[in-house]
Amino acid sequence: MLSHQLPAAQEQLAVLSACLASGDISRAEDVAKRIRNNWTKSGSIGSLSTLLPPPVHADFLKSFFVRALQPYKRAGAVAGAANNAQTSRYISKVWLYFDSLSGPEWVAVDPATRQVRPGVNGAIDATVFATMLKGLVSLGSDIYNPSSLTDPDRLYRPITYLLPLLRNAGFELQDVLRDSTFDVDLPSYMGKITREEVLQALQETGQGREGWDEWARQLDDVRVEIERIREGREKEAKERANLAELDPVVAAKDQVNVSLETLRTNLSTLSMPSLSTNMSATTRQRLLEESSYDAARQMYMHEMEELARVGKDKERGLQSNWLQSLMFDWLRQLERNLYEASTETGKQSPWGREQDIEPFMRLLSPDKMALITIVELLRLCGGGGSSDGMKAARAILHIGKAIENEYHAEVVKQGFSNKEFAREIERITEQGGVGPDGELQTRSPEEALGVLWRRELAKREKEGDNTWRPEWTQTIRAKVGSMLITALMDIAKVERTIRHPETGELVSEIQPAFSHAYQYIRGNKLGVIKINPVVAERMDQDPLNITLHPRFLPMVVKPKPWLSWDSGAYLVHSTQMMRTKDSEEQLRYLQQASDNDTLEDIFNGLDALGSVSWKINNKVFDVVSNVWNSGEALADIPAKDSLTAAVKAEKPENLATDPRARDTYRHRVKQALQARRAAHSNRCDLNYKLEIARAFIDEKFYFPHNLDFRGRAYPIPPNLSHIGDDMCRGLLLFGEAKPLGERGLRWLKIHLSNLTGFDKASFDEREAFAMEHLDDIFDSADQPLDGKRWWLKADDPWQCLATCIELAAALRSPIPTEYACALPIHQDGTCNGLQHYAALGGDLRGAHQVNLDVGDRPADVYSGVASMVNEIIDKDSEKGVAEAVLLKGKVNRKVVKQTVMTTVYGVTFIGAKNQIQRQLKDRGDIPPEHLYTCSLYLGRLVLDSIGDLFKGATGIQTWLNRCARLISKSIPPARIEAALTAQAADPRKKKQQLPAKLSRIPKEQMTSVIWTTPLGLPVVQPYRKPKKRQVMTALQTVYIIDPSVPAEVDPRAQATAFPPNFIHSLDATHMMMTALACKDKIAFASVHDSYWTHACDVDEMSVILRESFIELHSQDILGKLRQEFLGRYAGHVVPVSKIPPGLRTVSTGAQAAAAPPPAAIEPSVASEVISELESEDGEDSLSLFAQSKKVKRVPAKAKPVEGEESQWEDPNVEDETGELDMSQFWKGETANKTNSKLVYLADVLPPAPPKGDFNLNNVRDSQYFFN
Repeated sequence: MLSHQLPAAQEQLAVLSACLASGDISRAEDVAKRIRNNWTKSGSIGSLSTLLPPPVHADFLKSFFVRALQPYKRAGAVAGAANNAQTSRYISKVWLYFDSLSGPEWVAVDPATRQVRPGVNGAIDATVFATMLKGLVSLGSDIYNPSSLTDPDRLYRPITYLLPLLRNAGFELQDVLRDSTFDVDLPSYMGKITREEVLQALQETGQGREGWDEWARQLDDVRVEIERIREGREKEAKERANLAELDPVVAAKDQVNVSLETLRTNLSTLSMPSLSTNMSATTRQRLLEESSYDAARQMYMHEMEELARVGKDKERGLQSNWLQSLMFDWLRQLERNLYEASTETGKQSPWGREQDIEPFMRLLSPDKMALITIVELLRLCGGGGSSDGMKAARAILHIGKAIENEYHAEVVKQGFSNKEFAREIERITEQGGVGPDGELQTRSPEEALGVLWRRELAKREKEGDNTWRPEWTQTIRAKVGSMLITALMDIAKVERTIRHPETGELVSEIQPAFSHAYQYIRGNKLGVIKINPVVAERMDQDPLNITLHPRFLPMVVKPKPWLSWDSGAYLVHSTQMMRTKDSEEQLRYLQQASDNDTLEDIFNGLDALGSVSWKINNKVFDVVSNVWNSGEALADIPAKDSLTAAVKAEKPENLATDPRARDTYRHRVKQALQARRAAHSNRCDLNYKLEIARAFIDEKFYFPHNLDFRGRAYPIPPNLSHIGDDMCRGLLLFGEAKPLGERGLRWLKIHLSNLTGFDKASFDEREAFAMEHLDDIFDSADQPLDGKRWWLKADDPWQCLATCIELAAALRSPIPTEYACALPIHQDGTCNGLQHYAALGGDLRGAHQVNLDVGDRPADVYSGVASMVNEIIDKDSEKGVAEAVLLKGKVNRKVVKQTVMTTVYGVTFIGAKNQIQRQLKDRGDIPPEHLYTCSLYLGRLVLDSIGDLFKGATGIQTWLNRCARLISKSIPPARIEAALTAQAADPRKKKQQLPAKLSRIPKEQMTSVIWTTPLGLPVVQPYRKPKKRQVMTALQTVYIIDPSVPAEVDPRAQATAFPPNFIHSLDATHMMMTALACKDKIAFASVHDSYWTHACDVDEMSVILRESFIELHSQDILGKLRQEFLGRYAGHVVPVSKIPPGLRTVSTGAQAAAAPPPAAIEPSVASEVISELESEDGEDSLSLFAQSKKVKRVPAKAKPVEGEESQWEDPNVEDETGELDMSQFWKGETANKTNSKLVYLADVLPPAPPKGDFNLNNVRDSQYFFN
């Protein structure tokens, strides 16, 4: 895909692509002229080829050729094409356009350095030449060999005219003929023209011309190579001949399980489940991805046929298929309306008001656009919160993105590379791999897909992908999504029947299924889309399999190996290896690392995670299904009628007379409504998960993985996966079972104890606990719903049930140690973030608290912190401290646990205080009027205790915070000079003001904090100050943020987020190193700091994860990080208001670009600069431990206000809502001033903190390190 365009140019490029795809060539030409004229007027330095790259020109040429082909294609003959007026006109356009690409404005630009490459044309590549050759040959000899033409005014040239141009551009003919343009025989690619036909046309045209002999010899060489390639492909075709091919069309009838086949195959095999057994898994997966919405539509049709068959008993049929019936009615009406709109043009078109959007509304067929709109909107509703309304902006952009994705998927399906790639993977998997010299060997797929083979596939895929897919802008997505949602809302109706409150009669009314309204959320007016309660009630009852999209499902074949940053996982659908939060900067660094082949370990790690097979636990699924169908609320499954359940809120006695009592009652009713909506939302979510599980019963499947921007791995399917909730994990087993063995049987018992919450004891005590509860275990396995239901008392009930079933089966088997078990066994880290801090800082006490050190029993850091806090409280209570007196004897492990756990996840002091306040409130033994002051007091004690335990962590967190602040406020030397030059050129500025004020300097603070993980992954923090853009859509005004628009960094966010993000990246590195070490040895799955494998392999995994941790932290991680900063930000300067004595000053003239080596600077001098920068941002941007030291006592009468925790917290940590205005905590105000002096970043970057005395090798002998 093309990227890195300026916002306006990117939008115009997307419009141009849509115009060409929809056949509107004249509008595409107008857009191209606008881009070119704007570039010329702006006086831009560089090349026009960065805005209009070669794929654009290839598409224009293809469009001209297709138009030239139309007249004689209708006539059925090529003869006489040159004499046809339309053909003549468009061939002239071809040559005129091709000639226009030779100007100096098309000079090539190096993608890595962004520097121009003089003498190299950036507008023409091999695909452009291939398009010219194929197009000319497709029109016949009158066009490619026009020697017999008598009209000298016609702009016709022989095909051989291209040969010297091709050579001058640096291409060889064989390079051009390898282009995949010749492998696509669709009409949009000028039909089927073979490479041999092109060679024949060149020979025919050039024969007898002067100087042709040299070209003739080259053509002979090329012909030999093409013949060799053809023979190789024929051999491959014979090898695949035994694979079952799909029948072209099969009627949809005699269907046994439509939903299962919808998830497995495309339309042609939908009605024949038996075919899937004769089809390779790779073929099934490819068809699954390619046929997503087509299969969904076929399923609609099937459901309606089934309803029609019900006949007299139709009412019963509608009871279970009511929602599908309704959706089908909407689908037919919306299809009809969109089709009518697509046939109208100009002012009559409903899209005429948005001229640039109209081409996008014609890219997909009306039936597919209608289906996508309905399916995706209902999927959003089913995702939760639908009864209270979903944010309209989110829905609008989501629908627009879905249309874009499907269009891109259709473009990919037209190409050659993806299908050929799938065949390559299939061939390797079934026949073996490639040896060191390229020979075919019989070996495992894992061996075959080594580094050399991976790079070869990446090269093939890159060369074969000639599809041009410019990304749409947020504006385009918003307008397209808004139009479609508005069209659906106009036709989607539902009949709602309620009982009249006075007469008791049933009253029916036709109402909109969706409505648009505005709500005030935290003081902001937001548009919401509400779903009719009648539809919402059925969302948690009716099957939702129709709305499941293969992009969000597990795979039935091992995921495609990661070949590059944007190629891996699903076979057809394009997927990026990183979820970048729309950070263009992160994508650039990721792409560069991928191109430099420094991501091999990351690719291999993701492949290892994705290659683990899974299956559904049928016994647990049966229990879940029984609970679901009964409508009972059990474990985490809400009751069936959660949305219509009566709202129960206790009424105060003085409700009628006391205004405060009325406020209290209103608050209780609001909470009850929120709980009811949450239960409904949860049930809708569970409906999706169960539908996916049902579809994959008796199927082996895989979870493709990618990363977040910090490097943490996540399964791409968002609904059912092992990273999900307790029910999801209980439903999953490894795809392969392995005999337990003695140690495996022991670990199965320990695992059961852990799930019940008995996880603070020794391993022997946990094993004994399981044996003491054998009766409960057998009862749970035999009668999960009709017995004592002991498994429901566990912390994780569904996983506990799954373990009870496995353990009971093992103990009842003839030889328990030989029982084949597929249940994943977990090994969890002890407050994993603090483990990394303890290792980085060498903390002796901290290491013991988080089980890095050897111990007879597992240490519990939460209990340790609670004990330290209680000691301080006891002393303070003796001194008469009011808060200590109230809290004495009331602080236990539970009160402090969440705060300790989130210390490393970016929680602010306000968030920590709120966590504690909530725990104290739940206890109920602290008077409400004292909760506020007690939580402030206790929050500071908890953080102080953590700081005492982990002294190294305190220093490291502060150091990371300060480094990030300096970096984010720094400016590259070149930008200083550019800023001064721009200011000097402004006539409104007085020259004498330049050195003093440097008013443009703050605008140049664009530096993100960037670092490289030990496995070579570049991490770019995305926190900037983006500007919102107002977009008027058919539904409402939407304010969007365009990530491609340059924006200043947010230094406060960069500084606050860096410590937790850095620790997350280390945690992710440890997991990836463990995955790599386990690859080809044992199954390995991960949920961040919880590592899973078979019971028999737990001991081996335990050794591997300890060795990986030691290997990781044996490096000088912080020292290397500082050196990377010094290298990456060499020459950067930091604006300050004053320069302390002993610190070098920086010239604001042209010499700013040259930074001398850093001199020996006293730490106290650098600290003065850091303190100044910290005061600018406010103390709430300090590290967490520094915040706790700075907090002031606040009167209890301080007015609470709405606020938030740090928005940069870990997404898996519960959000906290603040109740204090931060200004009440911090003295002083942040100064908004322009700093007038500059210092070198290298001079003030503090040294890495010293390390303590903890011996890292002790981790090797710590049995409770992960347990």
